[in-house]
Amino acid sequence: MSHFKGWFGEFCTRIGLWLRLNSRTYRQFHNVVVPTSNGTTQIDHLIVSLYGLFVIETKMMNGWIFGSEQDSQWTQKFYKKSFRFQNPLRQNHRHLCCLEECLQVPRDRMHSIIFFIGDAELKTPMPGNVLTHGLSSHIRRHREPLLSEQEVERIITAIQSLKRDRSLNHAAHMASLTERHSSTTRCPKCGGDLIERQSKRGDNAGNSFLGCKSYPRCRFTKPL
Repeated sequence: MSHFKGWFGEFCTRIGLWLRLNSRTYRQFHNVVVPTSNGTTQIDHLIVSLYGLFVIETKMMNGWIFGSEQDSQWTQKFYKKSFRFQNPLRQNHRHLCCLEECLQVPRDRMHSIIFFIGDAELKTPMPGNVLTHGLSSHIRRHREPLLSEQEVERIITAIQSLKRDRSLNHAAHMASLTERHSSTTRCPKCGGDLIERQSKRGDNAGNSFLGCKSYPRCRFTKPL
């Protein structure tokens, strides 16, 4: 059921973008699997225009959403139940990093957008790029040219090449995801080294865990 909900949410987003954005100005790509030196990543929606790359992560959710830009996880409250999920801003940050590596596009030429589909209500202050409505309007408000026409065409050609590559599919991405997160030597988020650290606070003080060597830039941890 959750897989269907995710697919349906992405489908609705795709239709909305197609109806509300000029296809000559905004070139749309969906479910793009991007290869990097640290596995693959899958991007829900990617829009290329003179105004930059719009990298959109969709979430099909209902209920109240709590979280901040700094939290590693956000909370969904639906009736009397609570569910934790990965901070989508951090999730999309990896997408931007992978695109920067694969397409050779500086990150300051990209716009990260989180779009909640369904009956979600944001209950804590969120950055302006976390939306529950008005996705197309938000994209059209960016009017500063960030890419030349030649750069746009180069990027479009590169993405089309990725889409034609049959090895870059959902199954391959899921296998890469499993391998990346099972590693005890490489950080699944940034590709840095994992090193053994010790907790210094609370009930876990003195206990060992694996943490990214790039801390505090990357705060990934996993138990030993």
